[in-house]
Amino acid sequence: QGRDFDPSVVTKPARNTSYFPSEVILTRAVAGELFPGESALGKTIYTALGQPARVVGIVEGMHGSWPSWDKVDHVVFTPVVSDEQQARYLVRAKPGQRDAMMKLAEERLGARDNGRIIVRVRSLEYVAARSYADDRAMAVYMTVVIGLLLSIAALGIFGLAAFNVSTRTKQIGTRRAVGARRRDVVRYFMVENWMVTTAGVLFGCALALALGYWLSVSFELPRLKLYYLVAGVVVLWVVGLVAALIPARRAALVSPAVATRTV
Repeated sequence: QGRDFDPSVVTKPARNTSYFPSEVILTRAVAGELFPGESALGKTIYTALGQPARVVGIVEGMHGSWPSWDKVDHVVFTPVVSDEQQARYLVRAKPGQRDAMMKLAEERLGARDNGRIIVRVRSLEYVAARSYADDRAMAVYMTVVIGLLLSIAALGIFGLAAFNVSTRTKQIGTRRAVGARRRDVVRYFMVENWMVTTAGVLFGCALALALGYWLSVSFELPRLKLYYLVAGVVVLWVVGLVAALIPARRAALVSPAVATRTV
């Protein structure tokens, strides 16, 4: 939306100055946060020093330089040419011609200035992958940890259910002797396990909410989304029921004859 910069406002200010241009272009994320429910075009924004600038354009999206920041899409474009000893060029290529264009760009830049030192030529795909490498490694690490914790929880539920079956063999046999069907026995142990699992899940949710609130207050981190808790509850329910299924089916195989045995 809007327009591009007026060439007359493009400038190259001296170093170590507080110059701020009179026009800016915002990403839609910034525009929506600064001017919720209305158009940001033509509005004036200010720097921390009170310098005004008019919004002349809005672009759909652009990532900033800090991919781990939760506001990575909050970008403001200014018509300022940086006064630096080095420069970065972003070259757009047609589909299928990226690699050839990378080589050609390096050759043309070198031919234009023999004293130019080209540090590197990289694809945007490479830059994005490297930028998110730490986040990706952390995601893999946390996935493995969560998988191990779920496995430990499943083993614990399985062991507890198996222990209950082994210590209540006569009770199971008595129920079978008075007419309980195998599916009744399975349902009994599954419901009992579900109740125990639910009690643990509710306790864990309370701790998670308390910890999330403390982190958000102490370190200004975003609060834990409730759908994560809902997903965690569902996953633990499923894991608990699956882990208890084998002991429950084993209980259903207990013969009614065990109820007449002397213990």
